[in-house]
Amino acid sequence: MLLMTDIVLATFNAKYIHTAFGLRYLMANLGDLQPRAKILEFNIHQSVIDVAEQILREEPKIVGVGVYIWNAALSSQLVTDLKRLRPELIVIIGGPEVSYEIEQQAICREADYVITGEADLMFAEVCRGIIVGQPLRLPSIVPGGAPALQDIALPYSLYSDEDIAHRVTYVEASRGCPFECEFCLSSLDVPVRNARLEPFLAEMEKLLDRGCRQFKFVDRTFNLNLKFTVTILQFFLDRYRDGLFLHFEMIPDRLPRALRAIIEQFPPGAMQLEIGIQTFNEHVAELISRRQDNAKVAENLRWLREHTGVHVHADLIAGLPGEDLGSFAAGFDRLVALRPQETQVGILKRLRGTPIVRHDREWGMVYNPEPPYEILQTKLIDFFTMRRLCRFARYWDLVANSGNFIETGATFSTFENFMRFSDWLYAQTRQTHSIARARLAELLKQYLGRPVKLTTHRRSSRQAKHLARQP
Repeated sequence: MLLMTDIVLATFNAKYIHTAFGLRYLMANLGDLQPRAKILEFNIHQSVIDVAEQILREEPKIVGVGVYIWNAALSSQLVTDLKRLRPELIVIIGGPEVSYEIEQQAICREADYVITGEADLMFAEVCRGIIVGQPLRLPSIVPGGAPALQDIALPYSLYSDEDIAHRVTYVEASRGCPFECEFCLSSLDVPVRNARLEPFLAEMEKLLDRGCRQFKFVDRTFNLNLKFTVTILQFFLDRYRDGLFLHFEMIPDRLPRALRAIIEQFPPGAMQLEIGIQTFNEHVAELISRRQDNAKVAENLRWLREHTGVHVHADLIAGLPGEDLGSFAAGFDRLVALRPQETQVGILKRLRGTPIVRHDREWGMVYNPEPPYEILQTKLIDFFTMRRLCRFARYWDLVANSGNFIETGATFSTFENFMRFSDWLYAQTRQTHSIARARLAELLKQYLGRPVKLTTHRRSSRQAKHLARQP
């Protein structure tokens, strides 16, 4: 008997190579409704009306839409179109973007239900009531809560062979963060909850057996629990196969001896650590409730560079309250001197629900009201300087982080000398995107007055770039 597709789970990914991890969790936890549900993944470059057409062809009763900062505008348009075309259709939305400041968002008024927080279990409960004709007597805003990870069905069997072969495989061993950095949504998710290791590692074994070689752990503080971290790393080390690539986000000042001992056993290029420095300015860190031992950070980064084959992706944020251009430049120079393979310059974003807004009046924080809500100016960094920093960040990514200009990128060792190049490059091109690699090489040659060597990506470099740029 052919079952109807009563439930469609949909979202816009940023790129084809990304997979909708959240939708797979929802599907895995639908229980007896799972055969009547279908995941449809799209990307932000597709036409919204074409997406609506594909969804409506399934003739669903319920559409669940995952809403994130990178797809907020498209999702809002999609929900509006779906409700206009099929008013009887039940639309349920969820995700970080619609879990806070709900009353300010048009998409929340259009949808029938908004599930805030973690919807893994609540989505199934709402759907079950609708399908059996006994919808739950709930308000349209439904708290998803923070269920224990051992109560949630794992989604890894829902990765297709095509996903494993061509797309990023997201996994998680924990949720939450014990820290309270005011710019980050993870600071609202306390306490940290760990998955049960035995079933989690059994699922990782199955993925390895199916040929999966790239694992991106989305845990925010992977190295918080030393025993837990070492057990997972030892699992992958014991099963190391050529091409295995692991991505973790780690607390920068926590790298004890036991963790070092296992990290240094991984072959070069097998592991990437995303390490959020964000700021070296201790006053700024205190303002945003960030606890960080900068001396220990520097020691750990030096050790990783000198004693391991780990690819280090280190982040700084421009535009934090209390930080001026000179302070940011000093932090950038300090980080570059520690020689991470990538230094990522991010522009501060005002994510919905985060307490960073408490600094708006004192520090003159002005944000773009449209996603991704980037800072436009502060009391210490005016609008025009902030625009220069945005261009600096983009050009640094193209030159120093891309892997295309390894020798050339190394010549720009200070903030000041790269900012001069950034200003010159913008004057020549008046653009920050769609600059062809060959044209950029010619411009670098013109600026430096010498030939520029284009570098062919190594496999691990390509993997690192894909994994580091996930939303």
